[in-house]
Amino acid sequence: MSPLNKNRTDVNSTASTENIPRQRPQRGPGGGHAMGMPVEKAKDFKGTFRRLLSYIKPQRVSLIVVFIMAILSTVFNILSPKIMGDGITKLFEGFMHKSAHIAGAAIDFTYIGNILLILIGLYVASAFFGYIQQYIMASVSQKIVFNLRNETNIKLSRLPLKFFDSKTHGEILSRMTNDIDNISTTLQQSITQLITAFVTIIGIVIVMLTISPLMTLITLATLPLSIIITIFIAKRSQKYFKEQQKVLGDLNGHVEEMYTGHKIVKAFNYERQSVEIFEATNAKLYNAGWKAQFISGIIMPMMSFVNNIGYVLVCIVGGVLVTRGALHIGDIQAFIQYSKQFSQPIVQAANISNIIQSTIASAERVFEILDEKEESPDSDHNITLPDVKGVVKFDHVEFGYTEDKKLMRDLNIDVKSGQMVAIVGPTGAGKTTLVNLLMRFYEVSGGQISVDDVPITDLKRGDLRQIFGMVLQDTWLFKGSILENIAYGKQDATEEEIFHAADTARADHFIRTLPEGYKTILNEEANNISQGQKQLLTIARALLADPAVLILDEATSSVDTRTELLIQEAMTHLMKGRTSFVIAHRLSTIKGADLILVMNDGAVIEKGTHVELLSQNGFYADLYNSQFALAGLSDDSDQI
Repeated sequence: MSPLNKNRTDVNSTASTENIPRQRPQRGPGGGHAMGMPVEKAKDFKGTFRRLLSYIKPQRVSLIVVFIMAILSTVFNILSPKIMGDGITKLFEGFMHKSAHIAGAAIDFTYIGNILLILIGLYVASAFFGYIQQYIMASVSQKIVFNLRNETNIKLSRLPLKFFDSKTHGEILSRMTNDIDNISTTLQQSITQLITAFVTIIGIVIVMLTISPLMTLITLATLPLSIIITIFIAKRSQKYFKEQQKVLGDLNGHVEEMYTGHKIVKAFNYERQSVEIFEATNAKLYNAGWKAQFISGIIMPMMSFVNNIGYVLVCIVGGVLVTRGALHIGDIQAFIQYSKQFSQPIVQAANISNIIQSTIASAERVFEILDEKEESPDSDHNITLPDVKGVVKFDHVEFGYTEDKKLMRDLNIDVKSGQMVAIVGPTGAGKTTLVNLLMRFYEVSGGQISVDDVPITDLKRGDLRQIFGMVLQDTWLFKGSILENIAYGKQDATEEEIFHAADTARADHFIRTLPEGYKTILNEEANNISQGQKQLLTIARALLADPAVLILDEATSSVDTRTELLIQEAMTHLMKGRTSFVIAHRLSTIKGADLILVMNDGAVIEKGTHVELLSQNGFYADLYNSQFALAGLSDDSDQI
């Protein structure tokens, strides 16, 4: 795809911008992270983490409040089993005294009632502080992500076209959506979960130590075994998760390919082969997924087994201590609750560490965009061209995508006002690059380009691009009404101006035959109208913008003859009185050109009119004659 068929970087230009693609974000195969699932790691974890902290730092006061709320919510939750244990002890003592027929023995329901009130108060307080924590954290995370997304969006508008040439649109969209959403989710959920897990572990250990140091030691003794089991199983499941993701990508690619090209599949009777490939890939996915899920699924049963061993030991030791009077029955009940809760925050912290790894990797990809080299700043000369004549000059222009490889050397072109200039040549000759340089999508390496004798580097990019209108092969229309799409060429246009532009572009008739006329809504791909109709709308849009200079990439190769005649007629109206650069594909559109530039290897090797170039019997004549030899058609239908 040529550079012109990629993203435009200046949406304020009146150029038609037919080339902006519309793609959906490429999302990964899963929405979360499981223990043992492979996690993409950042190249520079510490550096990226510190940089992400710089975005979090302005919210530090709110984060301190969140931290305090998390501690309070967790502490109130941790205290509950201990207080409940006191109530059970009181109940048990009363019951035992009554069973022993001790005089005046009774169950102290007042004490137990107070315990229940205290527990209700603790649970309500824990929930309240948890709510405040989540409420503040939601605001904090959204502010951070808002600033990051806004900064990234502004950065993208300042990047040169070569950045978009070097990245796929899906990759850029993925960084703007998936990666930033990943950061948002982590800030919103994982940070508070990590704080809660940390406080829970510390709090539970402290409370367990106050109940029984011996039983606490028994509980902690099972911890290393749990960690060893988790690491052992996770390493073995990781390769199957990787295989699962790879095969899932293959399956998604096959499904997308088959269903987007279903007409071709049916036309060539490829259904059976398509089903066979799907079934084979699906079987691979089943095997990889089964192994990955089975092996990773062993983690929790194994950890439960280890925890149950600790649980049994705690019960035995606790029972001995109770019979000796060293512990109360309620303390044993509370300790058992704590021991069962102890492993949960550890597993949670392990999962969160995976998520944080992935989040830092996402942040690193976003920061890579923010660190990209921007376009050179606009000139401070503030030169404007109120009455553009359309005189364009390339003076000893040199250009290369890299310093060591020059695509253009000493390029000299003089275009007079109102001339139609056709640019022809083989693929890779530099036709589109010439237009990119003219609109400052790329900067020249040497020499100078001027419009009306003013160097384009002395003009602001927005002002420069307002001079040009573009109609390209790859039409771009957004989801909205036909009226809105045409008005894209001139934001303050009246309906009468829009109707006139459509009529001049030979689009008014087909628009009015649609059920809703100009209010017809184009769908997301604008495929509810034909290719030729889309092209007429883009010509109407360019006419409405009324640019001084036109850039046309002839777009009649994929339409029927009648529509082609309409488009040619509309383009003739569009070019009337304007300087026009036509990247030519059909000879019929350039035979009447005032100047034909023949390009090869980045240089203009021949120039002149159609008749002059044929008489030279050079490169242009060879192209022309080769087309006749290949097509065996008439002069008016051959292509270059």
